[in-house]
Formats: sequence, C-alpha cells, structure tokens
Amino acid sequence: MAVEQLSLELAWQSWTTLRVGRFRLPHGETVTRDIEDHGWAASVLPFDPVRRTVVMVRQFRAAAFVSAGVEETLEAIAGILDAPDAASEIAREAREEAGLTLADLQQVGKAWVSPGISTERATLFLATYTRPDGPAEWSTEPGVTALELPIATLAADLDAGRIGDLKTLALAQALRLRRPALFD
Repeated sequence: MAVEQLSLELAWQSWTTLRVGRFRLPHGETVTRDIEDHGWAASVLPFDPVRRTVVMVRQFRAAAFVSAGVEETLEAIAGILDAPDAASEIAREAREEAGLTLADLQQVGKAWVSPGISTERATLFLATYTRPDGPAEWSTEPGVTALELPIATLAADLDAGRIGDLKTLALAQALRLRRPALFD
C-alpha cells in the first residue's frame, strides 16, 4: 500500500501558502500535517580562486530573529525561483543582491530545505566571479549587504561551527571538498 492523500485544505495564503493535509500511511495510520509552500529556490556561493575570496550577504531574517534573537544572518546568495531555469535565476539574484556577474556555474545538488514542513527545494551552486578592487562591504538592495571575505575566514567559521545557515554550510563544505587547495 502506498501513501494516500485524504485531504489537502488551504489554511492561509499570502507570500507563502499554508495547507493542512491528511494522509494514510502504508501501515494504516492516518496523520495530519501542516505544509508550507512558497516555491522552489536556488542558492550560490561565489568564489574567486585567484584572490581566494567568497561573497556572501548579510540581512535581517524575521524567523531567525523571533526564534533566536539573531538580528542578521550571513549567508550564501539565494532567492525564490521565478522561472524553471535555476542557473539563470541565481545569476540574476547574484546581480541584484551583490552586483556580481557569475561564471563557471557548477550545480552542487538539489536539497529539501525543511522537508518536515516545507515544499521548498533549493538548487545549490558554486560559481566563480571577478570584481574590481573595492570595499569589502557594499549594498545593492535595501536591507542587504554583500560582503567579500577571505576563504580563510570562511574556513575558520566552518571549523568553529559559526555558520548558522544550512545552505551556506552545505555550499562552503562543497567548495572545500571540490577545491581543497583554496583552503590551504
């Protein structure tokens, strides 16, 4: 016997949609689950292999603030997909959030962000970038600050457990595995 969907009711709709579903599991148990849906996403960790830097963004995240008092998160560039092509969408997001032009976009994988409640599935990328010398922090969107950091700082944050965003943690570890010489 497969999982059977018994019902799926709309509970709330705004930027995100919340539904309540009832399901019969293969062993016969019936469960009720909340399901949050705001679309699929993409994320990228841009890196410069020559200068040994990465670009991340710092911004306010209401859920992190409410649950832990965290006023800003430092994370890989990310955005909700407005079109099916995740690579072109994340390249657009990198231009909007950090003013970057990406090159050599490499897909790391696709992952459910929080499969216990959310339908969000993120396509994760690494990409190279180049930019002229300039300030280490800049802003292209209100409330979003782009930061260029040495990969050595990223490595220290990884080793100390200071990366609090799961997509950023996965991408930083993927970069470390795929390009270990950058971390020497």
